Amino acid sequence: MGFVFSFGNASQSGGELRKKLLSHFGVPAGEVATAARQFPLSARLDVQLAVEELLQKYSGTKLLGLVSPHPGMEIPTLANVLANQQFPIDVGPLQFDEIDVGDSMPARCLKNALWLARAGRVPFAVLFAPGGRFGFQTGVHLELAFPAGETAAPVSEQMLGEIERLIAQGRTYRGRVISLEAQMDPRGGGSMVKVHRLAQVKRDDVILPRKTLDLLDRNIRDFVNARQALKLLRFQARKGLLFYGPPGTGKTHTIHYLASQLPGHTTLLITAEQVGLLGEYFRLARFLQPSLMVIEDVDLIARERTQMRGPGEEILLNKLLNEMDGLREDVEVIFILTTNRPEQIEPALVSRPGRIDQAIEFPLPDEEGRARLTKLYTRGLEIPEELLGTIVARTKGVSAAFIKELMRRCAQSQIEADSNSGTLLSAAAVDRALEEMLFAGGALNRRLLGAEAGQAAKP
Repeated sequence: MGFVFSFGNASQSGGELRKKLLSHFGVPAGEVATAARQFPLSARLDVQLAVEELLQKYSGTKLLGLVSPHPGMEIPTLANVLANQQFPIDVGPLQFDEIDVGDSMPARCLKNALWLARAGRVPFAVLFAPGGRFGFQTGVHLELAFPAGETAAPVSEQMLGEIERLIAQGRTYRGRVISLEAQMDPRGGGSMVKVHRLAQVKRDDVILPRKTLDLLDRNIRDFVNARQALKLLRFQARKGLLFYGPPGTGKTHTIHYLASQLPGHTTLLITAEQVGLLGEYFRLARFLQPSLMVIEDVDLIARERTQMRGPGEEILLNKLLNEMDGLREDVEVIFILTTNRPEQIEPALVSRPGRIDQAIEFPLPDEEGRARLTKLYTRGLEIPEELLGTIVARTKGVSAAFIKELMRRCAQSQIEADSNSGTLLSAAAVDRALEEMLFAGGALNRRLLGAEAGQAAKP
């Protein structure tokens, strides 16, 4: 996006802010030039940090707070202040929003601010304010103002380049697990970025068939390790994966593991309610690369075209395809798309390498998997080997999520039956939990809990 240059117009009157600006520049309003730039709303804190770092080079910098009688109705600009336009802003107290960036304490971010400074003998001003109109914030407005002329132009260009370089580092959210709020605050308060604090998932906690684990390692860990060498050979640095399988088989759990194990990668989580923000997600993926971009339940937006219910769904599908195709080959982005219904996905998405390069199946756990999952989810309970074998035999056809819930109910049943029974799991507690989950609730309950109807047998 290029810079927009404008010139202030002379005016006969103005508020305190206008007087301060004219005194600072020492020239008439018509001899002040401004250069403005819009940044994504998610980069709000990065913009502030970039300006503050840049201005450390200049002594005597003054920071002013700004207020407006019509907040959010118009982008506050220095050109408007100098021209004394109908949406005036003036000097006021400094105002802050507290933004969650994943640290123990939120970061303080200015709402509106103006810095007055000098680069040698050249005066300049930097305006930081919400971008948007009519009460809806769509970005961050940054504006630099200098006296017009050949002397100030190189300084202005150099400063803008330095600010852009600092913002491009994306220090606020780099390496975090984030998503975007589907509903943005129309007043511009806070941030549209939500930081997720996922539990650390260890490799031993990812219980999948060896074939699935090998494919994951080959297509993610080994690919990341080889990515720079592949780029030198002019191969693309992005990759697309499709995770598919029944509900509760570990797709999301595995993504949490990958998010915690990929050093330096920013993870972006996209759910069905946020698909309207696809464009912003792709901008963030480029901005914060290397990144891991996760689109859960992709069949909701990439349904086979003949199954779509209206033009809105096809527009979203086309947007997803166009955004994926629009990424440069050297962009370091890994896509992971998940679905419980792979047969419903539009062939244009999955049949072309460069969009999806590898499909990885997450099947229902076999006997070995069910035994390992049972041991994993017993938590603080002890389970006799004979009882473990009984659980494995009676849970054929269930999902990993079912076994996790089963062990919780086993613990509850044991506590209710005898609070002094200790940590050794009893067969009676297991029987009660299985009866409740597999039979008392009927076929619907089995499907809801992740058990295939008819495959678990009553003793």
